[in-house]
Amino acid sequence: MKTKILYLCAVIGLGLSSCSKFGDVNVDPEAIGKDNMDYKLLFTNVQQYGYGTEYEAWRNGLIYISTMLQHTASVESYWSGDKYTYNAGYNAAFWDRMYPNGVRDVVDLMENWKDNETFYPEYQMARIMRVLIFHRMTDLYGDVPYSEAGQAYYKEKGYPVYDTQESIYLDMLKELKEAATNLNGKTSTIGQSDIIYKGDVVKWQKFAYSMMLRLGMRLSKVNPELAKTWINTAVSGGLFTSNDESALVQHPAAVTANNSAEPFAKIYAHEDPNAYRMGESFINLLKNTNDPRLSFLATVVADPSIKIDDSRWSRGDTAASKQLGMPNGYDQIDGGSTFIEDYPLYPGAMNKYSVVNRYTYARIDAPSFLVTYAENQFLLAEAAHRGWISGSAKSYYEAGVKAAMKQFAQFGIAGINDGAIERYLMQNPFNESKALEQINTQYYINTFSDEYESFANWRRSGYPVLKQVNYIGNATNGTIPRRFTYPTEEGTVNAANYLQAVGRLDKGDQMTSRVWWDKP
Repeated sequence: MKTKILYLCAVIGLGLSSCSKFGDVNVDPEAIGKDNMDYKLLFTNVQQYGYGTEYEAWRNGLIYISTMLQHTASVESYWSGDKYTYNAGYNAAFWDRMYPNGVRDVVDLMENWKDNETFYPEYQMARIMRVLIFHRMTDLYGDVPYSEAGQAYYKEKGYPVYDTQESIYLDMLKELKEAATNLNGKTSTIGQSDIIYKGDVVKWQKFAYSMMLRLGMRLSKVNPELAKTWINTAVSGGLFTSNDESALVQHPAAVTANNSAEPFAKIYAHEDPNAYRMGESFINLLKNTNDPRLSFLATVVADPSIKIDDSRWSRGDTAASKQLGMPNGYDQIDGGSTFIEDYPLYPGAMNKYSVVNRYTYARIDAPSFLVTYAENQFLLAEAAHRGWISGSAKSYYEAGVKAAMKQFAQFGIAGINDGAIERYLMQNPFNESKALEQINTQYYINTFSDEYESFANWRRSGYPVLKQVNYIGNATNGTIPRRFTYPTEEGTVNAANYLQAVGRLDKGDQMTSRVWWDKP
């Protein structure tokens, strides 16, 4: 939504090549029209935007969120999140990529399938994908264009209103329930065009209810009774029952030259491999609890600047004893108060700090995890602790830990054995008095490299407690940001609706404003 022409035309999807505002002069006679467009291919494209591209993953996900949440750290000046400095373009990256691409495509898809009985099950799947895209959008920014988004071509909504986050959440939950219910007894013919479940309708229903559980828990502070209602609806509908049912996308033919690779891994291994290190607080959290995941999350590499397509590239040393995290809020300015080499625990060389493990999350053919069984179990543990569902919080918590550790097998490696998991649970037993902290700290560990979700749940729960950085010139007065700001162009292109949305934010269009569900 960078320019007025995008609002006016919103050339939808791959199939439409004209703009109703300008008439037939803009019709390309060689373009694929909607009548002969294979919308199964567009469905695949929507799913690709569901896991994202390296553009927004790099800017919103890593440069900002991963360092804000101290999964990683950086001394590079352009890694703004490490020090809470402001970069308008990076703030807007997710918005700039999704509205003219993912949102446009899913709206186009749904408009062309909604009255087509042949694609009735696939239409329900598209509704579920739309929720996935929009729940991230609203979680990152707050009130956003939703009901009118992508409708410039179909309904001449060239300047979409910003729906309130509350209304967006209510509609997304409704959409998940209806889509899942409408899939009862249906079969799909979409096959390989569905890169998540290959048309398995039952798994799509579980995906919908598992996402409903996630969104229901978002309401835990702003509307506990409604949260309880939707969580129970999700449980009754049927959630994932194992890691094998988690919603993820495989990238078996990933290469560095296009968007087919897992976006976060591509940045770790190729686009910006030397710009970050693992965060000190994150590594210490894992070390202090003898967490066997440490060796699967981090590695020490002699020269991280070497990219994955270079024959000298190395997977490094993954031994737990060798892993070392770098503190947040430091830089490379010699003589400054935050010069990294003056840090009392500086190990003598930057390359002694850990980077992301290259057998797992830094493999460009690593799977992209969208919603997982382990996440479900942790959310159920919290719901049980709050008395919202039956069952033992301890049992759900332990099931979540086991699933999170077994999840490493989905990288195609041996993973963590049962004995190591049992030792971890014995050394770190569930404590009901610290339940919320334990559960949500595990969620934080498990959502490493799904930084959008990690950011959302950290804001909702407040765990783990992170040490804040007060770097000179930061934009938040030394507090961890709570949201991303709208694209600067919105104040000009869609001014009336933008100003209305900004007026609903507690501090205006700032990174310190809280979205609707984010209550102190």
